[in-house]
Amino acid sequence: MSPRRIYAVILRQLFLYRRSFTRVLDVFYWPTVDLLLWGFITVYLAKAGTTLPPYASFFLGGLILWNILLRAQQGVSVSFLEDIWARNLINLFVSPLKISEYLAALLCISLIKVCLAFAVLSLLASLCFGFGVFKMGFWLLLFILNLCAMGWAIGWVTMSAILWFGQEAEILAWALAFLFLPVSGVFYPVEVLPDTLRLIALFVPASYVFEGMREVLLKQTLHISLLYKAFGLNMVYLTGSLFLFLKVYRKALIKGTIPKIGE
Repeated sequence: MSPRRIYAVILRQLFLYRRSFTRVLDVFYWPTVDLLLWGFITVYLAKAGTTLPPYASFFLGGLILWNILLRAQQGVSVSFLEDIWARNLINLFVSPLKISEYLAALLCISLIKVCLAFAVLSLLASLCFGFGVFKMGFWLLLFILNLCAMGWAIGWVTMSAILWFGQEAEILAWALAFLFLPVSGVFYPVEVLPDTLRLIALFVPASYVFEGMREVLLKQTLHISLLYKAFGLNMVYLTGSLFLFLKVYRKALIKGTIPKIGE
């Protein structure tokens, strides 16, 4: 892989944000609104005496980490859509740029969005609600890496669907990740789910991450097996989603459908 070609794709994506206020707003607006909304709800509940203080940390921590997964996923899939909307996809794929370099560049864009959103949310949580996300210590980094991995897997599946079904599938770039929200245990333990959904949650890496987050915030300790399970599932899903995308990509090249996407 060529670092220069990867950097060129990254630079092209970043240029889109330089003069587009709406694109910049998209990175920060919804995460900020979510944080303030849920943050003030937890403050109200705490003052009303209907909840215990630790649960405010669970909500805020869960919201910050969930937005990491969303930014990671959308950083891949929406960046891919940007090239479709600009009719730039065919130009990229007929250039010397390798598909591996293109995917690597999208991952870098995704990480940039994750870092920016995380910085803003962490600062707001600290200033507005006195919640320090860094109290999770080293575990926080492992939580973030696992959530990014799951987000990338979802992003690659979304890209595969767009290549296969066309631009009609672009709604998945915003909707697909939310299908996992009920079974991820973001704001509640998976034990409260019905048996069927609890079984599904066993195969969702994020469910182990959020369970670990609550354990760290409440007990300042963590059963490492939770991270092992999340990591193992993520490796399976990353490998499977990458294989799926490459297979769909090759078929699209053979059939010549890439130039038709977005028409």
